[in-house]
Amino acid sequence: MTNPVLQIPIIDLQTFATGDELERQTIVDRVYQACHEIGFLYIKNSGISSHLIQQLFTHSQHFFNLPLEAKNQIAWLDESHNSGYVGIERERLNPKQPGDLKEALNLNLKSIAQNPDFSTEFHSCVLNFWEACVQITDIILQTFAMALQIPEDFFIANHNAQAHTLRLLHYPLLEQPPKQGQVRAGEHADYGSITLLFQDDIGGLEVQTKNGEWIAAPAIPDTIIVNTGDLMQRWTNHVFCSTKHRVAIPTDEKMKRSRYSIAFFCHPNDDTEVACLPGCCTDRVAMYPSISAKDYLISRLQATY
Repeated sequence: MTNPVLQIPIIDLQTFATGDELERQTIVDRVYQACHEIGFLYIKNSGISSHLIQQLFTHSQHFFNLPLEAKNQIAWLDESHNSGYVGIERERLNPKQPGDLKEALNLNLKSIAQNPDFSTEFHSCVLNFWEACVQITDIILQTFAMALQIPEDFFIANHNAQAHTLRLLHYPLLEQPPKQGQVRAGEHADYGSITLLFQDDIGGLEVQTKNGEWIAAPAIPDTIIVNTGDLMQRWTNHVFCSTKHRVAIPTDEKMKRSRYSIAFFCHPNDDTEVACLPGCCTDRVAMYPSISAKDYLISRLQATY
């Protein structure tokens, strides 16, 4: 039986940063293949320190351990801001199923700067983590542009307003059986350009292949999961695919343990018009009309809250 982990490639980002022209092009080709065939990849040697990652996981656990009343003081209010605390079952990533068995804290640059409830240590950790994620996503966006044979700074320039979202996630232990069809995070595709995902060792993330099979995407030490989102799929006319994924409930003793993850959603500038890139429309007509990045994000959030 094929090891499902091997269906999602592991790509060394340091080789792209320090390699010669041939080595860099090999990385670009592997990124293209991964984004075209499955929409997911693991990256290693990202440059973000394991200490910083663990620091943020520790802060995340501290936040989610607060009383519900304290967390609701910064509750998520509306799609236009998309920041704040999201309670258990508030969000349904698959609108056809019950609410997700998770809670989350959505953060953007504005909410980080303006929230007086965050400690100095938390504030500093989040900003350092944010900066590290931006550096990684810029490198990945550069590889995308090279793979699509467009100017290398095209995607970077369309993300320079940093309209991203950092999301801390907690999937609590299960004290009672879930509702029919209920999982930790429902089947969905991400909304933006690319996502960086940092996860603990509890597992549960599953990715849907093109033939409809669900395969595991477990945590691999010293790697980050990267996946392409809806707007990248629209930009590339399905050359890069936005793949559905979910977080299933473990069937072993891990269901009695909390799961934590951190997602960095890299999103284009709000006013960016996402339309089929010229090189992606040569063999077939554009599959989607042009849409602003902000309008698309709001439409997706309205469907899931």
